Amino acid sequence: MPNITIIAGCLLIILGLAGYFGTGGESITALIPTFFGVVIAALGFLGKKENIHKHVMHVALLIALLGLIGSFAGIPKAVSMLGGEEIARPAAAMAQAVMSLICAVYLIFGIQSFIKTRRDRKMPK
Repeated sequence: MPNITIIAGCLLIILGLAGYFGTGGESITALIPTFFGVVIAALGFLGKKENIHKHVMHVALLIALLGLIGSFAGIPKAVSMLGGEEIARPAAAMAQAVMSLICAVYLIFGIQSFIKTRRDRKMPK
């Protein structure tokens, strides 16, 4: 799970940097995915330590859940835009939608990992 966490964090970092520089550095808010990504990736690296693995992965998933909640509003905007509707700040809507997607997929992987770990602990050896 730490490696998946690092990958998710790196994807968010890339998304934020691409959004910021792709829009000419107009707004610092374009870097929000990068801020989330740095924290999540750092937690992924910390999660490689066995003694804090469980706690760190829970925190990483909590951060991803906050990222999903915060960026979810971009999905309907992006869908409207893809349907041909004009929207204000299309780059922001797409970045929010992609951040939401990255966080959602990461949460699914994390929840599946937690379920698998719990099942493996209950199985007799």
